[in-house]
Order: sequence, then C-alpha cells, then structure tokens
Amino acid sequence: MPKLEQRPGAVGPRLRELRRGRGMTLAELSAETGINESTLSRLEGGARKPTLELLLPLAEVYAVPLDELVGAPRTGDPRIRLKPVTRGGLTYVPLSRPGGVQAHKVLIPARPGTEPQLQTHGGFEWVYVLGGRLRLLLGERSLVLKAGEAAEFDAHVPHWLGPDDERTVELLVLFGPQGERAHLRARTA
Repeated sequence: MPKLEQRPGAVGPRLRELRRGRGMTLAELSAETGINESTLSRLEGGARKPTLELLLPLAEVYAVPLDELVGAPRTGDPRIRLKPVTRGGLTYVPLSRPGGVQAHKVLIPARPGTEPQLQTHGGFEWVYVLGGRLRLLLGERSLVLKAGEAAEFDAHVPHWLGPDDERTVELLVLFGPQGERAHLRARTA
C-alpha cells in the first residue's frame, strides 16, 4: 500500500483510467462536472493537488466511492469474495470471514428431473429461507420450508437441499465446521 504522502500522486492515473474506461473526453467530463478542462487535465497529470471540491463531482459522475478515487486502504478481510461463486449448480455469496461459523447467501435453481443426492459432512448447518420454497431431505424425513422459516441440523445426517417447485430458492446458510450451533431465542408476547 502506498504511504500517505504518495497517495495524491496516485489519484491522477486513477482518474484518467476511470475517464478513459467510460470512453469520455476531458470536454465531456468538464460538461458533466462543471470542472474546467485544464483543471481536469492537471489533476490527471498530477500537476494539480486533488481537493474534496474537485473529487466529489468526479466520484458522482464515475459512480464510485470517494475512497476508491484516493486509494484509501480497504477495510475488512480481502479473502471475502462478495462476488457469487457457482458450484454444483448452486450459487454462493460469502457473507463472513473464513474460519469459525460461515455465512452464505445461497441460490438454488430448479432442476427438473434431477434426483436428490443426499450427502454428509462434518459440522452443523442452519438454513433460513429468504425466498421460494425449500425442500429439505434430512435422513428419512422430507420437510418443506417457506420464506421466513428456518431449520437447524447436524450435517453428519444425510441431507439434501433444493427447490420444492419450479422457482429458485434463496437461502441464508450458516455452517459451523466444528459443530457450533446457531442459538435462536424467540421472545414471547
């Protein structure tokens, strides 16, 4: 990561890359932001120091956070990929850091004619249905959960998750690799 005093010099190339990536000329950018073409050129070339008054309209036109323009250090765990990952027909969006209890948003599309394949693995799972109807095969049992319903089970028990109808089912899944359980407490009225 660049030192604090090196960041302003890195702003210019980043601004030029954003403008060119959108296929804009300095004149077009000037018309969008109200910033003089000469000032924009000097900003991109590093001859003009970036100020908040100059960066705010640029961030708005480019539709990026201000910290992306100035190269502020990213916070959070870089191992978390908020981009969806598809495996075995299921789409996973990680919501937590690796290690301990894992949280994912999972999308399971309907696959007509596909036979459920029960599987087992270590750990403990908790599923909450966000949308659609989930069919959960758990050992010899078959359960159907609607949006707003949840289930918790030991993943050593043979199980399968899939849509109960022709719609994609959307889930929040918590998985504890060492058998941690999600503890829910409901308030009584």
